[in-house]
Amino acid sequence: MRDVRTDLAMERAGGTADNARGVEVRSRCQGAIETTLVRIINQEAAKRLHKAQGEYWTLQHPCLPELEPEERMRMAEITAQEIRRMLPAEGEVLVVGLGNRFMTADALGSRTAEGVYVTRHLKEQERHALRPVSAMAPGVLGITGVETAEMVRGVVERVQPGAVIAVDALAAMETSRICTTIQVTDTGIQPGSGVGNHRAGLTRDTLGIPVIAVGIPMVVYASTIVRDALKDILSQGSTEDAAETMADKLSQGALGEMVVTPRSIDELVAHLADTLALAINLALQPAFTARELSYRLH
Repeated sequence: MRDVRTDLAMERAGGTADNARGVEVRSRCQGAIETTLVRIINQEAAKRLHKAQGEYWTLQHPCLPELEPEERMRMAEITAQEIRRMLPAEGEVLVVGLGNRFMTADALGSRTAEGVYVTRHLKEQERHALRPVSAMAPGVLGITGVETAEMVRGVVERVQPGAVIAVDALAAMETSRICTTIQVTDTGIQPGSGVGNHRAGLTRDTLGIPVIAVGIPMVVYASTIVRDALKDILSQGSTEDAAETMADKLSQGALGEMVVTPRSIDELVAHLADTLALAINLALQPAFTARELSYRLH
């Protein structure tokens, strides 16, 4: 298949009958929220789609960053259900906010980690009915000089959590999915893979414990936008292959490596990080309502 620069399993799995081999796809709608499961069943399908074997849940709402409080709560609760289902029933959890906090489009992970209700440090009587939770935002190799996976592995060895939740900004192929789609997967995460900057992964194999990855696409490649535009322009009287060939020529060099993000990215990241933090808090502390958790955080 043509190389597709995306972190979303649903984008890699869609499109052709060949992609369906070894892949299960199911969708349902809950009001305006569309939930899709992509289950990659075997290694042959994983290799073909360039995604690890496992489950990928995506939740999409066209107005995700601008939801009214009630609908935002519903989105957080549905996301929390998927996260909780992938977590061990008990044990401490480490939340890791990935990405560069000084680059807004890549700051989703660190902003989300700031909103997580950490409880590991509380005294025993204060921690009653609370799951022990710790959080960290390790930064990126270019700033710290240390691989993120090395830093997280060191904390895991010391803290010994039962699972890790890793949060990161993703890349998408379809512009309509930017800031509108949440992906939750039990396969862990490969930091930077969506923008071609492959780093050591955070997975069960590298950390020895379950790793649940949560992310939202914040960028799309400029070359993808060019390809989509050309398909529309050439849709009458030209083949898709002709559009692809022309797009490949136009995407050579610097344009091919450019990523595009919405103009209002600062505000979008702030709202989306709050939604993810709320979902994670609800997943980790199911005995409490969102209002109770908000009170404890503030």
